[in-house]
Amino acid sequence: MRRFSLVDFSVNHPKLVVFLTIVITFAFMTQFPKITTDTNPKNMLPETSDVRVWNDEVEKTFSLYEDMLVVGVENEKGILNKETLGKIIRITDEILKIKGVAARDVNSFPTITNVSAEAGILKVAPLMTEVPKDDAEMQALRKMLFENPLFVDRIISKDGKTTAIYVPLEKGANGKEVADKIREIVGKEKGEEKYYIAGDPVARDTFGAEMFKLMAIFAPIAGMVMLIVRYLMFRDIFLSITLMMDAMVSIVWSMGLLLAFGFPVHIMSSMAPVFLMAIATDSIHIFNEFYFRYKEKKDKKAAIIETMHAVSRPVRYTALATAAGFAVLLFMNIIPVKVFGGMLAFGTIILRVLSFSFIPAMFMFVKEEKLKKASTDEDIELSRTSQFLKKLAGFGAHNPKDTVFDGLILVVIAIAGVTRAVINNNMVEWFKKDSEVRIADTVMNQALGGTSLAYIVAVSKDEDFIKTPEAMRYIEGLQRHLEKLPVVGKTTSAVDYVKRINRVLHDDDPKYDVVPGTKEMIGQYLFLFSMSAKPSDLDNVVDYPFKKANVWVQLKTWDAQAMRDVIKSVEEYKRDNPIPVEFKPAGIAYFNLVWNDEVLLDMVRGFVLALIAVFAILVVNFRSVKWAVVGYMPLLFTILLIYGFIGFIGKDFDMPISVLSCLSLGMAVDFAIHFISRFKQKLSEQETVGAYGYTPSSITDALLWTAARPGKGIMRNAVLFASAFSVMLLASLTPYITVGAFIVSMMTLSAVMTIIYLPALITLLQGWLFKCTKCL
Repeated sequence: MRRFSLVDFSVNHPKLVVFLTIVITFAFMTQFPKITTDTNPKNMLPETSDVRVWNDEVEKTFSLYEDMLVVGVENEKGILNKETLGKIIRITDEILKIKGVAARDVNSFPTITNVSAEAGILKVAPLMTEVPKDDAEMQALRKMLFENPLFVDRIISKDGKTTAIYVPLEKGANGKEVADKIREIVGKEKGEEKYYIAGDPVARDTFGAEMFKLMAIFAPIAGMVMLIVRYLMFRDIFLSITLMMDAMVSIVWSMGLLLAFGFPVHIMSSMAPVFLMAIATDSIHIFNEFYFRYKEKKDKKAAIIETMHAVSRPVRYTALATAAGFAVLLFMNIIPVKVFGGMLAFGTIILRVLSFSFIPAMFMFVKEEKLKKASTDEDIELSRTSQFLKKLAGFGAHNPKDTVFDGLILVVIAIAGVTRAVINNNMVEWFKKDSEVRIADTVMNQALGGTSLAYIVAVSKDEDFIKTPEAMRYIEGLQRHLEKLPVVGKTTSAVDYVKRINRVLHDDDPKYDVVPGTKEMIGQYLFLFSMSAKPSDLDNVVDYPFKKANVWVQLKTWDAQAMRDVIKSVEEYKRDNPIPVEFKPAGIAYFNLVWNDEVLLDMVRGFVLALIAVFAILVVNFRSVKWAVVGYMPLLFTILLIYGFIGFIGKDFDMPISVLSCLSLGMAVDFAIHFISRFKQKLSEQETVGAYGYTPSSITDALLWTAARPGKGIMRNAVLFASAFSVMLLASLTPYITVGAFIVSMMTLSAVMTIIYLPALITLLQGWLFKCTKCL
């Protein structure tokens, strides 16, 4: 009984295959209305992760908001003038009306709590209910601002040129939408003031909106670029469109599956369409060989079947290697990375199925005249590209020792570069330096305490411990210790309120700007404050059994290393000053650190798994450990050279680069699989010399033929792959630029390494790889 052949079925029933492909594609498209996006960093980790559970507990205990915007108002001549203060009041009033804003807890000049005293009685009221009428009132406002440490670097800069409006958001509010409404409000104000809007929700939700735009723009542009490049390669618009359709089908099926399972689109999955378009270029090897075969056979159907017979094994195993590189991401802890890996593994498999069905079927619709015209230049003796590739391979084959040695020197240099690499995720830096988000964050961090917020939670086993003078002084000492760090702009705690109350109740005498001497007095101060202030003022810094205290730490950067420095400083302080209290970090800055470390662990884990998986696939494909090792070399050299360069230029290893470390292994090895498979295939067709195997000349001839014929497909694949990702270099978001540059470099370098370095390695190691006569 004859074995079923998908290729034979497709060339014999092309209309049915195309019809079924279209029907299934429309079925997946029905899921597209369900599309949603998610760029919230919290959702990078599972809800059950320790950091998310702890952060949720801290937010609940201290009545904290998950998201907060910071609106900056800057006037180079100083903000303490009637015009600017009037604008601050108007802007604040309008912000309070925006849907999604937690109006009761917005902090600005008109709303922030000011602690003072009149006739020995504590007075807690908003700082500025109206614009000062004269110089005396303006000077009184200046005095209240600059003599109160709760205000300096929080709502007023030391130079008096910048103020901040802190805008907490209700759960589920969209940071970009709120920011856009605030921009409309400040846009109505005229004058010398400059306005800035910063904070994690602005960066996150703006990134999400931009990500969606880029996905909609770059996928079609990448497709058009590839279509043009393919046409220039084959001069056949129909077949160029066929390869484009192959990619589009896989994109629709993969996106449809993602949406069918209810997953939102994250930053990585938004890049999937471009990835799948590029991966689809592996089918270029089918086109490349088909035109050579058609020129030889002059029979379309026979050429298709012979082509698929010749390239089926390398095409299958390159797909398997690429899918394996994606599939290892399923073992990661970062949820969007898992989704991205599964999505692309599925898409890669679909592309290979289409390579053996849809593409052969589409070949059957091409007229013979067009094929004859397109195949005219497919002759390795006439093609300039083939002759050029032959010379490149000849350089490696004829100078194997020098070529391999030079490569090893480059690898040693690259390893030195890799050791300089730093793992860091900073969402603000995912925007270009001239972007509104990046500028706002930079200005606010320079002028005030910082836009990145962390918490250090003091936890005691005893009730009312936080009220004790010992606890208060200890926390005060910790704050001063943390403020020595360059990355820390300001700290705030219950201690600051207690000291402020103690001072104002003693006629604003600076010598009373200290923690009171008794627990009872501290308790009385806190009670008086809680009766007069906004509930959140005290709720944000202590719990009511007074077993826990929350120290707010404003950081001047979103770099993960900043939070690491804070934690290290806390540990140093506690080591030098032992106390039976536990200090635990929390907040978005702490989450970013944990997420950053998870990315590092995932990178190492994924890289090792991908190395093992790809090597195993090479062993199975070549049925030889020796050949697997040889096929591995261009892959490792390519990755090391690129990572070394990244290390030398000081570029941080962020999430996109870390994910690419796994993906690149599967994609970069494709060329080696094609080259070695076709080389061995060609060598087996040559006659051996008696019982002694191959001669060095027969090996060299086979290498040069491989570079000239299948090598042309490798270079076409690299050019197409690189052209697809090159459009991402024009993106407004740096992760897209990083991915584009990484893939363009990887594909170009990998192709060159395959054409030059593999012939050198095979020639140098021929005595180990073959049974041959007079081998090196």
